[in-house]
Amino acid sequence: MTSRVPVSTYRLQVSPDFDLAAAADVVDYVRDLGADWLYLSPVLQAEPGSNHGYDVVDHTRIDAERGGDDAFRALTEAAHAADLGVLVDVVPNHVGVATPESNPWWWSLLEQGQGSPVAPAFDVDWQAGDGKIRIPVLDDRLLDAVTLDTTRQPAVLLVGTTAYPTAPGTVHDDDSGPDAVAAVHARQHYEFVHWKRADHDLNYRRFFAVNTLAAIRVEDPEVFAASHVLVGEWFRDGLVDGLRIDHPDGLYDPAGYLQDLHELTGGAYTLVEKILEPGEELPASWPVDGTTGYDALGIVDRLFVDPRGEEPLWATVDAEPADWQALTHDTRRGIAEGILGSEVERLARLLGADGTAQDLDHARVVDALAEVIASFDVYRTYLPEGAHHLLTALELAAETRPDLDDVIDRIAPALVDPSNAAAIRLQQTSGMVMAKGVEDTAFYRTAKLSSLSEVGGDPSIFSVGPDEFHAAQRERLASWPHTMTTLTTHDTKRSEDTRARIAVLAELGDEWTETFQRLHALAPLEDEVFANLLWQAIVGARPASRERLHAYAEKAAREAGNSTTWTEPDEDFEGRMHALVDASFDDPAVVALLDDLDQRVDAAGWSNGLGVKLVQLTAPGVPDVYQGTELWDRSLVDPDNRRPVDYAERRHLLAELDGPDDDGPEVLPSVGIDGAAKLLVTSRALRLRRDRPELFTRYLPIEATGSAADHVVAFDRGGAVTVATRLPIGLARVGGWGDTLVHPAPVDRVDLLTGRPVPATRGIALSELLTTYPVALLVPAADVDETGHVADAATGADAGRASRPAETAPTPDPSRTDSTETPEQAEIDILEGHA
Repeated sequence: MTSRVPVSTYRLQVSPDFDLAAAADVVDYVRDLGADWLYLSPVLQAEPGSNHGYDVVDHTRIDAERGGDDAFRALTEAAHAADLGVLVDVVPNHVGVATPESNPWWWSLLEQGQGSPVAPAFDVDWQAGDGKIRIPVLDDRLLDAVTLDTTRQPAVLLVGTTAYPTAPGTVHDDDSGPDAVAAVHARQHYEFVHWKRADHDLNYRRFFAVNTLAAIRVEDPEVFAASHVLVGEWFRDGLVDGLRIDHPDGLYDPAGYLQDLHELTGGAYTLVEKILEPGEELPASWPVDGTTGYDALGIVDRLFVDPRGEEPLWATVDAEPADWQALTHDTRRGIAEGILGSEVERLARLLGADGTAQDLDHARVVDALAEVIASFDVYRTYLPEGAHHLLTALELAAETRPDLDDVIDRIAPALVDPSNAAAIRLQQTSGMVMAKGVEDTAFYRTAKLSSLSEVGGDPSIFSVGPDEFHAAQRERLASWPHTMTTLTTHDTKRSEDTRARIAVLAELGDEWTETFQRLHALAPLEDEVFANLLWQAIVGARPASRERLHAYAEKAAREAGNSTTWTEPDEDFEGRMHALVDASFDDPAVVALLDDLDQRVDAAGWSNGLGVKLVQLTAPGVPDVYQGTELWDRSLVDPDNRRPVDYAERRHLLAELDGPDDDGPEVLPSVGIDGAAKLLVTSRALRLRRDRPELFTRYLPIEATGSAADHVVAFDRGGAVTVATRLPIGLARVGGWGDTLVHPAPVDRVDLLTGRPVPATRGIALSELLTTYPVALLVPAADVDETGHVADAATGADAGRASRPAETAPTPDPSRTDSTETPEQAEIDILEGHA
């Protein structure tokens, strides 16, 4: 089997409200936009009403609420008929167990316990529960909240309206009266416990701390086969071309699982949702094509952040955490001894059972393990690969807690032994703690520049310059050329355009500090760090609705956990927090301040938004466009980033950009609130990558000279040249482009976005190139006809459209009928020393 590799992807969130039939309806739009593959969220049968699909309950069928098996086949056939590949999100780590009746495996486990034929599929410590699995669903009423329903056969126990099975022979004719529930409950293979006991007494592995997502053991060949039966059929039937693997860090043996998957799919294109910390590399031993792109997101974002803003932004709030590593150590530690304490307890039990810690005080072993986990600088190791990260964590834990030095010394050999059960369990646990402690806690406790607090990012790395950016692109092209790149996902804390606006605050520096202090005086909130984060969200997402901002404020504050929490909400604090949100709509003085700030942020935010988009779409890797982000998208954290997309509007705008005669728009769209300029950039870049891949075969940084050289990034991908403005407010401060030039090889080119010809010269003046847009996408002039079309090298089909050029571009070489190198491309190769 020859693995097909995408040039680009377009992510669709398939849900009951946007089902597979709706997805099929936008296939032609995605193709016209220029994307190469459809990229689907999970489609297997999920919990009833699930909007995200990551809570699979049945691996043998497509979700009925999303349209079922026939709709899925129809979608894939429509995609393939349009020459689009299909990439599907798969969830191997866990299943949904919120409604046991919906999940045949979970129902069987509860009904039959260790005797269930699917018991080996679940990661349960039966001994810790005295032979029972603990189900944390009770409130303070305990078993008084449970009823026995004998009208059903077999009888069931009900917690609210949720049914739980009873084992055969465990409901007796004389089970009646006030003690009946307790008696029947005592005979089951499960034990209902108070929900608060999940933190320390749970005995089944979950996805993070979500009690309703139970982990499964895909390392067992039978479990792998049963949970991937439909996946295998997809590839045998040619329905699917590639997979995105959710949360591989939760697996017992990620490399082994990925090898099994590689064999099942015949080596199909595969991406892993692996979060790489700065400087960390994807294991070379994994048979995959790359990650889902958070590592690319972080460096692209920081290219558009002004390093001079870091010092003044420190002064915005005195309480801003000064040491990111110390902050994240403490938040990870809080998670390890808090909501994921059950996992640490299980680790300690394993070390006691194998004799490693048999004579040590259990509480001290738990304490030492929590400290080691809190000391990791990456999500997990893959022993023996990555052992240095574990050794570093052990050393740091011993330094931080010398009182535990003897315990750490004792348990260290077991934890570094790849075959030890505790070492394997530690690897599965550290990623959970990192995700909850950093992404879902620490990211909400720092607000120096909140756009930096993004999945896979490190807010202590404030910005990167062009040289560092170029080095990262060369490395990606050399090492993982087919890895995904992204700017927005269903999991990002803020969408790309929200972050692009927030990034402007780094250029404003003291001006933002002054504005924040005035806003804070008008709508005070005692948690100043969180107030700063919330005001930045309001600025970044403006004009988000009141309802959206209230929902964001509540989630962000409870995730931060400093002033209110999910389990113990502080009503007084949250009242003042919601009053702050209301003030951004109702207080004339606050609205005036925000309106004044918008005058500074709008244009710069649009410039940043176009810049990051064009850079991501044309840089090495496989760029993904998250649904709807071809127009401006100022979303916040989920579920805000999963709102419906207006495809009718996008179709209309795209048709206008293409023109009635397919020769481009009558008038170029301005950079404004309608987002048409972003759609122009997105469609032209996607089409060019898809239809002219030979223009994207290498990566060469392009030098800039002149008074504003720091305000541009440019690179040549092998014929296609990207030019993007960075730090636009600073650019205005130095008086604009002035004498600034960029220096690609002197070849006649055309800006695909505007149709403007760019004659061969030893330096392109940015004062002329970037008069319409803050970005440009240049292609060899010989490849562009007089209507502004770039011909597909292989078929002659249109690869991209631009506006009608002010001057007629040179006509293409009529002898060029195939995908061989053009004379102009050869000339570029010679001039740049890559012939």
